[in-house]
Amino acid sequence: MRAFVLTAPGTYAVQEVPAPVPGPGEVVVDVERVGVCGTDVEFFSGAMAYLHQGHSAYPMRLGHEWAGRVAAVGDGVDHAWVGRRVMGDTMLGCGICRRCRRGHQHVCEQRQEVGIRGGRAGALAEQLAVPVSSLHLLPDSVDAVLGALVEPGGNALRAARAAGLRPGDRALVLGPGTIGLLVAMFVRAAGAEVHLMGRAEGSLAFARDLGFEHVWPEDSVPDLPFDAVVDASNAAHLPDLALQSVEPGGRVVYVGLAGEPSRIDTRALALKDVTAVGVLSASPGLDATLRAYADGSVDPRPLVAATVGLDQVGDVLAGRRPPQAGPGPKIHVDPLMEFRHSHI
Repeated sequence: MRAFVLTAPGTYAVQEVPAPVPGPGEVVVDVERVGVCGTDVEFFSGAMAYLHQGHSAYPMRLGHEWAGRVAAVGDGVDHAWVGRRVMGDTMLGCGICRRCRRGHQHVCEQRQEVGIRGGRAGALAEQLAVPVSSLHLLPDSVDAVLGALVEPGGNALRAARAAGLRPGDRALVLGPGTIGLLVAMFVRAAGAEVHLMGRAEGSLAFARDLGFEHVWPEDSVPDLPFDAVVDASNAAHLPDLALQSVEPGGRVVYVGLAGEPSRIDTRALALKDVTAVGVLSASPGLDATLRAYADGSVDPRPLVAATVGLDQVGDVLAGRRPPQAGPGPKIHVDPLMEFRHSHI
């Protein structure tokens, strides 16, 4: 099969590789859509911390936001899975440690992460092998495009829930990228007033096009009481701004990751009686995200700017947007796009 293989920082190729064979407890999925994520860009640049911590190594196959259809099953897996439309959890815990036994497999010390950690190949390929235990069924109303947005949506949903907002509350989301916009969508669906802060005028204009009225450049956020502030950016100074901006007794949620350590004044955290929450992984939020997409209460489809084939992934990771791309922040990949075009 064809797969996108990253062999070193900035070095890649679409290669013919052996098709996966499902091991015991595993399935093989025909991949239909894959989202390109900021984590993939960090691997492309060589900046991703896992590379320096020994959790990941080149060559590697990226892709952890995916949707597809089960094509084959391994020993111990019900054959009824064949043909089912699915997406999968990125975090694959060992299943036996204390954290896994307590339902926290997404922070298992020995975890693999699909397309990210522990040598587990990702979905930027025609097929993918994953444990059946990681699968989530896609309802009929959730197509492959939405299915590949469930993983980032799960992170955003967890951040929105951690904000603890009620109808009529006011939230500020820092960073109108994919995760920030998804957080804003979930917060809006919960009935709270949403404000978004960003830097790039194009991103701010796109947020307005999505129906968000309160969109601000960084130096123009009004002096309002924010019951919760969610930092969904990659800027090292914004975690502190989140703490400064939140109302006493409110909540700050950190779902974004900067490339260098951030600093906050814990005296402000204590003196304002603020609750701070960190969010890693969509795992506990996948089912609820699927329900929100299925019932239409959240529609992330406009976030997808373009869908490309495997041959264009390198350009996307290098920061070159496809010529036909719309204004959204997310690029999707169809691993069979070139094949389909060659047979038209």
